Amino acid sequence: MTVEFIIGFFTESIRIAILMSSPMMIAGLIAGVLVSMFQAATQINEMTLAFIPKMLAVALALLFFFPWMVNLFIGYTTKLFMQIPKIIG
Repeated sequence: MTVEFIIGFFTESIRIAILMSSPMMIAGLIAGVLVSMFQAATQINEMTLAFIPKMLAVALALLFFFPWMVNLFIGYTTKLFMQIPKIIG
């Protein structure tokens, strides 16, 4: 196992983690900005008004992107299992 292999392995792991979390993060960001704009326009400062729409947006993004995330993770895991002989030998 070389240093380049280990760096590539961890780089790919971080890339997969960022790709899998980005749809939910972006949905939460968009919902947060929209709720903040609504709160600023109406001067309503209710905490649940900021929390519940973000939670719903993240849940909807998870439901919508879940098949893509599963395929991405299965591909990464399959690639990892195929590299086991290279790691051992």
